[in-house]
Amino acid sequence: MSLTQKSGKRGRFAKVSQITALNSNISLEVNKMKGSVEQTLQTYQGWDEFYAKEVDKKLDFFKLNGRLFDVIFAQQFDRPFMDYLCKLADMIRLLAKTKMGQKKLRHLLPHKRAMLYFVQPSTRTFLSFQNACYILGLSVSESRGTSTSSEVKGESPEDTIRTFASYVDLIISRHPEAGFAEKTAWVLNQTDRPVPILNGGSGPDQHPTQALLDIYTLERSFQHIGGLDGKKIAMVGDLKRGRTVRSLSYLMKNYNDVTLYFVSPDIFRMKDDIKNFLKKRNIPYYETEDFESVMPLVDAIYMTRIQKEYSDDPSSEADTYPGFHFKKEHLSIIQPHCTIMHPLPRRYEIEVEVDKDPRAAYWQQERNGMWIRAALIAYIFRVEREIFEEFS
Repeated sequence: MSLTQKSGKRGRFAKVSQITALNSNISLEVNKMKGSVEQTLQTYQGWDEFYAKEVDKKLDFFKLNGRLFDVIFAQQFDRPFMDYLCKLADMIRLLAKTKMGQKKLRHLLPHKRAMLYFVQPSTRTFLSFQNACYILGLSVSESRGTSTSSEVKGESPEDTIRTFASYVDLIISRHPEAGFAEKTAWVLNQTDRPVPILNGGSGPDQHPTQALLDIYTLERSFQHIGGLDGKKIAMVGDLKRGRTVRSLSYLMKNYNDVTLYFVSPDIFRMKDDIKNFLKKRNIPYYETEDFESVMPLVDAIYMTRIQKEYSDDPSSEADTYPGFHFKKEHLSIIQPHCTIMHPLPRRYEIEVEVDKDPRAAYWQQERNGMWIRAALIAYIFRVEREIFEEFS
């Protein structure tokens, strides 16, 4: 190698080193900015009083002309609405099977724009909402964290949401703070440009669209054995902090003769607010730490992982509780029609060998989320009749 070539190589290395140093300095400056600017805390008159109300007394506030406008709570869904939405989801997935059907769907909402504001990590909820929007022709913007927005400069979350509303027609949010979606919808609904807010998960509180896809999965699983009425459902794992099982429990008020089995370690038992809700509506439930004793009794098993991200001291908690795992050997214990579900992601709660069994519904459950969320968005924008007309 010549001296000229060696010099050129050193020059390239020098440039790379300079770029690396520059990027490091930029990262350092961003980190300094994040550490030095406190988030602005805004006070909204009337919010504390509204937030303190019982959920049933808030529901009308999130409607427009008698229809759902914002989707914040699972309690907003009644039986006729869920039956209607499940049917609509079936129609959308049938249309999407053909090139012509896909084209018709994409021409429903090409004039609308959606914002995916996902501050909390997500794979399934983000992708299913994103693709639900694409199916219907919406343009999509996204923000996957606060580090690249003006919240780094101290902007309040409420002002951030109002900024999004200046550019889009729909905001889908996931946030680690309980009540976040509710507050932002409450704020926007009192402005001159309210746009629908869809709650994609708010802390350990609620996940209403996950509950919708769970209902859709259960109804499809039970369509040949009488539907969801009269069924027994086991919810297993971290019931204390699992927002999916909380939202699904709320929806049981819409079905007849359903029985719930809460199976968990003692430290992760279902919270009293859910149990009081069920008692008030005479929905029977049982609590146990003996998973295997419940397996042959139920029509569906809803597995969940341990939600360590909500722990005050994650290092003090075990990653897994083997007594609450579903294993290949358990397939011989459950009923032939029993549906095995999981909102995912999973850790060790379900052995991989179980995936091959036809009763393992969690991968279908995942895909069902895209169809039911597409149905929900079509409903929000009032284009569902055009879909049904394709089958009339």
